[in-house]
Amino acid sequence: MHTPNQSRQRSARRYQKTIGLLLISPWLLGFVLFKLLPILASLGLSFTDFYMLDPGKTSFIGLENYARLLQDDALGYLVVATISRAIRTVPLQLVASILLAALLASPRLKAPTPVRTLFFLPSIIPGVAIAFMWYGFMDPTTGWLNRFVLPAFGLTGFNDVYSDAAMALLYGISSLWAIGPGMLIMLGAMQSISSEIHEAARVDGAGPLVKFFRITLPVITPAIFFSLIINLIAVFGGVILLDRGNSFRGGGAPFDDYITYWMFDQWDLGYAASVAWFFFVLVMVVVVALFSWSRRWVYYPDREF
Repeated sequence: MHTPNQSRQRSARRYQKTIGLLLISPWLLGFVLFKLLPILASLGLSFTDFYMLDPGKTSFIGLENYARLLQDDALGYLVVATISRAIRTVPLQLVASILLAALLASPRLKAPTPVRTLFFLPSIIPGVAIAFMWYGFMDPTTGWLNRFVLPAFGLTGFNDVYSDAAMALLYGISSLWAIGPGMLIMLGAMQSISSEIHEAARVDGAGPLVKFFRITLPVITPAIFFSLIINLIAVFGGVILLDRGNSFRGGGAPFDDYITYWMFDQWDLGYAASVAWFFFVLVMVVVVALFSWSRRWVYYPDREF
């Protein structure tokens, strides 16, 4: 038999659960309608010959689209290009995030809140605005890069902003433009380190560099690993969720452009969906491999060995 106190507690828990569900219901509705259903629809479409200009003739073709992947020479190039881009940008983003977080975590820094806001602010600027800004910066005739920056170092400028070298430099610089979230993750991890640990190291004669490499970095490895996963997925592209609907050219990842080509140039939505799911599987393989590798270098205080 339940006491009145127990009944009130159960009622309070049910009330809290109901209020919680009501508060997150807009997000849940948006997730189901605009994320989950398009993902499941793309999986179904990958087994059809859905042609966007004539959807009435759509028929089930089984694994034929996936068999076409084996004969698509462009996929190998896209995988290599994506890996090359990840090698160029992800380590740069991680190092910059860690260094900025270490700077902001320093007790000697004056007015840390405004400085933190300034470093995070570029992360909320739309990508289209960033692209136009950097293209203007690197314009061969009017851009500051060719007119002021490179001549100061005795270097010649870019003659073509769309050349491979210019695009590689542009993407490398723009990848640092959005390190604000990674910086905050690293900063939170550094601030969670007990001051007693640093104080004990200082008493033992450890200098700033020793404390940073022997204490700070090992302790924040979970945050480094989390940022590594997020940055890799960002470089690999948003095609793991085939609902971006982005018809702009010059996307952030090679696979984005390739899927856009099949969807909005060739109108072959069935094959585009199969390419997206192929890349999703590829990303999941990389993530699983990273999780297996993380057991060797990521430090969790509550993990039992």
